[in-house]
Amino acid sequence: MNQRTIASTISISGVGLHTGQEVNLTFKPAPEGHGVKFQRVDLDDQPLMNVDVNRIVSTERSTTLGSGSATVSTIEHLLSALSGLQVDNVLIEIDGGEVPILDGSASPFVEKILAAGFEEQDAPRDYFVVEEPITFRDEATGSEIVALPYDGFEVVSMIDFDSPVLGQQYATLRGYEDYATEIAPCRTFVFLHELEALFEHDLIRGGDLTNAIVIADRHVPQPRLNSLAQKMGKETVEVTEQGILNTLDLKFHNEPARHKLLDVMGDISLLGVPIRGRILATKPGHRVNVAFTKLLKKAYLDQRRLKGRPRYNPNDEPVFTTEQILEVMPHRYPFMLIDKIIEMSDTHIVGLKNLTFNEAFFQGHFPNNHVMPGVLQIEAMAQTGGLLVLTQQEDPGNWDTYFLKIENAKFKNFVVPGDTILFKMELTAPVRRGICQMRGTAYVGNKLVSEADLVAQIVRRTS
Repeated sequence: MNQRTIASTISISGVGLHTGQEVNLTFKPAPEGHGVKFQRVDLDDQPLMNVDVNRIVSTERSTTLGSGSATVSTIEHLLSALSGLQVDNVLIEIDGGEVPILDGSASPFVEKILAAGFEEQDAPRDYFVVEEPITFRDEATGSEIVALPYDGFEVVSMIDFDSPVLGQQYATLRGYEDYATEIAPCRTFVFLHELEALFEHDLIRGGDLTNAIVIADRHVPQPRLNSLAQKMGKETVEVTEQGILNTLDLKFHNEPARHKLLDVMGDISLLGVPIRGRILATKPGHRVNVAFTKLLKKAYLDQRRLKGRPRYNPNDEPVFTTEQILEVMPHRYPFMLIDKIIEMSDTHIVGLKNLTFNEAFFQGHFPNNHVMPGVLQIEAMAQTGGLLVLTQQEDPGNWDTYFLKIENAKFKNFVVPGDTILFKMELTAPVRRGICQMRGTAYVGNKLVSEADLVAQIVRRTS
């Protein structure tokens, strides 16, 4: 899919849960590649803040984004709405330091965004594809989040508060189609004893018993309930048979687990790109979610850096075996530096070399610290690229390739005995008058070990 933004400007206002301050937000369409950004329009310099996990400054009671002295807190429900509706680019102007709590869910944001509609953009959407398990575990709390390879997107949230009222629950979202109806309406929740403590410390100035499910997991005398009700502007409250205050009704029997899933989606959207994979979250919370997303960020950056890295399955049939390479290439031991070709098209080729201690160059090149010479890595690239262009000639065994230029050569990691090195060569321009221009990269596992731009000439063999 391509990226998308909202089709028109929208606004929403409300009170911050923790600050109790009235806040106004304006969502504006943004260009391709913009991402999600907040702008504190109430501050003198109106700072912009990229939504990025590395800019999270606090996860105490909510997720807080910061840049310099400017912060925006309680961003998780809003980000969840944007993630669930697959909005890639938007500018959010805010005139305060906390996103309003509204009804404690993501639905108010979802309704506004759906009313605005979407504008499809031309640039393709980038994804983080989970290729291997990624796990974060907090031994102290037993919280654990795992990302697993999966052809699509799925989140599973599991909670267990060891409470007679709120015990084990789980919720699942597969894809995005049901997000607006099955996840977005689910409200935040709090235990009654936690709520009392927050009130005593003046930490929820914007709470009114209608923007959170209040769970009474222990007996509370009615006079204490009445006192709490009065603080919240109500005459009285009672505990229902379900163990929650009678200020609202559950929308789903597992609404708390669904809300935790909502929070997970908001927090992992701090990665900055959507995910192709399955997320399993056990006892999630903002601190754990953010720590997990930092692991995803590292893996995503590694994946992007190695985006062109070829894949090698030793069980696959090679495109060219060693014997077939020797029919085309003039080189012989010890200068034949490619064992086989594992991939080839009209514009690219991938060669492979299995290095052993017995290579001739290891005997004299740093004999006590065996490292493949960088110049031989470049030569191996040239041999690989040469095979690509030579096999496109009518009589490939009667042509050779010779260097004309080597540019931008960089050596990033040692290559040592036991390594399997993959050489990927890509044509950067069509072959004209026997001149071929190529970009070469060499990989060992997940490491880019060398790279260079090569120019060579195809010359008919005279003897």
